[in-house]
Amino acid sequence: MKRSDVLYTADSLINGDRQNDYGEAYESFEAIGRMWSAYLGVDVAPHDVAHMMCLLKIARLRNGPHTDSSVDVCGYAALGCELSDE
Repeated sequence: MKRSDVLYTADSLINGDRQNDYGEAYESFEAIGRMWSAYLGVDVAPHDVAHMMCLLKIARLRNGPHTDSSVDVCGYAALGCELSDE
């Protein structure tokens, strides 16, 4: 898959199907962050959730190429940037 196709696919997922399935990213990642915070005993912000999901996908990529994980890393990175207000 070409790089622009990976980015296009990630864009269409985070602004389409995934958003429709899971709701707004901030609300979803805030809920996940609260649960992780309670479990870990440290504050986990919505942008931290996005960044840690990138790491999860990268860990999976260690076992070999997988288009879905590569696409997801791009999507989570974009959401993390947006949620960081950068």
